[in-house]
Amino acid sequence: MSDLEIASGAKMLPIEEIAERSGIPSEALELYGKYKAKLNVDLIPKSTNQAKVILVTATSPTPAGEGKSTVTVGLGDALSRLGNKTMITLREPSLGPVMGVKGGATGGGFSQVLPMEDINLHFTGDLHAITTANNALSAMIDNHLHQGNLLNIDPRRITWKRVMDMNDRALRHVTIGLGGPSQGVPREEGFDITVASEIMAIFCLASDLQNLKERLADIVIGYTYDKEAITVRDLKVEGALALLLKDAFKPNLVQTMEGTPALIHGGPFANIAHGCNSLIATNTARSLADFVVTEAGFGSDLGAEKFMDIKARIGKFQPAAVVLVTTIRALKMHGGVAKTELKQENTAAVEHGLVNLEKHVETVRAFGVQPVVALNHFITDSESELQMVQQWCESNQVKIALTDVWGNGGAGGEQLAKEVLKAIEEPCNFAPIYDVEQSVEEKITAIVQKVYGGLGVIFTDQAMKDLAEIEKNGWDLLPVCMAKTQYSFSDDPKKLGKPTDFMITVRKILPKLGAGFLVCLTGDIMTMPGLPKQPAALNMDIDEKGNAKGLM
Repeated sequence: MSDLEIASGAKMLPIEEIAERSGIPSEALELYGKYKAKLNVDLIPKSTNQAKVILVTATSPTPAGEGKSTVTVGLGDALSRLGNKTMITLREPSLGPVMGVKGGATGGGFSQVLPMEDINLHFTGDLHAITTANNALSAMIDNHLHQGNLLNIDPRRITWKRVMDMNDRALRHVTIGLGGPSQGVPREEGFDITVASEIMAIFCLASDLQNLKERLADIVIGYTYDKEAITVRDLKVEGALALLLKDAFKPNLVQTMEGTPALIHGGPFANIAHGCNSLIATNTARSLADFVVTEAGFGSDLGAEKFMDIKARIGKFQPAAVVLVTTIRALKMHGGVAKTELKQENTAAVEHGLVNLEKHVETVRAFGVQPVVALNHFITDSESELQMVQQWCESNQVKIALTDVWGNGGAGGEQLAKEVLKAIEEPCNFAPIYDVEQSVEEKITAIVQKVYGGLGVIFTDQAMKDLAEIEKNGWDLLPVCMAKTQYSFSDDPKKLGKPTDFMITVRKILPKLGAGFLVCLTGDIMTMPGLPKQPAALNMDIDEKGNAKGLM
């Protein structure tokens, strides 16, 4: 059965019942049908309870898929089955990957959040609201130019881009304002994907509505002819943008197939932005549960690093445990096996691919946390392949649990849950990988050397100019958000496994003052992806009753 077929056959509880079990009063619910609700967090009684946060990350992703979201959901259900008050917090899927190649982000098999179809498509409209707010700002900028440009904005130095929640390479570079004086001021423009926008990052890092508005006001949209920064505060439109986002900013409550409450809210990419669900959803879950299971996008070198260096720093909390998801299939690919040959037993390839797991273990440990490896089981895994990974973990004092949450739901994750509970009881010496007081170059170098295992950093001429501008404006005390390929520790997606003796090339550094970090573009990373030759959309359809088909 496909994930969609399994999800379609699941019996859901009314969302009011899920809320009641979670301690959420009915007056805090804003219903979106029977099975979805937004939460007015101001109407949820304040609690001094601060749940333990369990972060789920993974080895470097491969086309074979590792099942990180599936393990996150399965672990949450397993903890609930063991009698623990648990909530799951996840990001909202972007239509770019859903229609592209990666598919949805609601888990899989019998470890899914529901309603799967709604969540993977338009859900409660949050991403549309973020897109609208972003493009409203663009419209205000171009209107300001058209109406006399009192702020002396240089059209050549506008850094703000329009967005849409779809992979559309044709919009990466466009020209607008053509057709004469009444059509606006002609200039070059571009589109990013919505989940890479600064408004998405702000949405996910703001602590409350007032903080959201303040962060929106801090956005740098470009520079004057005198090279002075222009912000949203100068345009006086932060209030309008906050107004467009006020309803979307409320976290979304749904449920797993086993009835565990889940808050799904916000969705920044981890290879471009910081890759974590919203801080307000995480904090709401922390006040309602004893354990919060969350995930950060892609491998530990991207999402987990940003979770610990950016989100945990801003949120003033730390992970109580880190789960590192891997699969035999992924290790084989890192060991040199083609995707078409993954079903064949190949212990030599698994052994060679273990270097990728080894580096991710090193990365998590660099933050002072001992990881628990979740070996996500697939039917094609041989006993000798599984034993090889288990023996490696035992030899390297790494906790490991074989999981089968896709096929068995929470029951297939109970051993993992027990290992995680043991890990939580052990001493934790968590600390970010760098201090914000360090120079920007030192912060980037710390990530490259301690997290990626690289030799150092090459800054292009443009990056050096950006650094000078950042230092001149006093923005150098912000954390850094690395935009890098997810497939490799290096900035070359073809270098799988554990590459060594490599340099990371930083070609541009973008100040994101509203988000509160500096984005460092490395290699040839794109902020507007393109669709593959055979997009997942080609397999999608609806039947005569409007039921979805082919949705992953």
